[in-house]
Amino acid sequence: MSGLSIIVAGAEGARFYAALETAMTAAALGSPARIFLQGEAVALLRKPVSVPGEAARKAAGLPELAWMIDEATAMEVGLFACQSGMALVGLTSDAMVPHVKAAGLVSFLSELGNSDRLLVY
Repeated sequence: MSGLSIIVAGAEGARFYAALETAMTAAALGSPARIFLQGEAVALLRKPVSVPGEAARKAAGLPELAWMIDEATAMEVGLFACQSGMALVGLTSDAMVPHVKAAGLVSFLSELGNSDRLLVY
């Protein structure tokens, strides 16, 4: 089965929510999935995780971002942080949520298989 690779190219929480939901769905269907947060989007991984609009999501009965990240990693969705983005926003590995690997875009894309799908949010 082909895998799903997602690039989150913007630092908006809605993009990361969509990427997580998509990756988690793919994982639930048996497809390997991974997410690369590029540039300033890596700031979304800073502990404690919080983005604008979470109160409204919670009030609507939707899960918070921190829970989704934990659930995604439990489902073996790979999370990768752009090394250049980490430098850009002053983020170190120990300041990020657990299970995130620092990577470059070249290494992330080099691991795409011929039948893998790539999405950008």
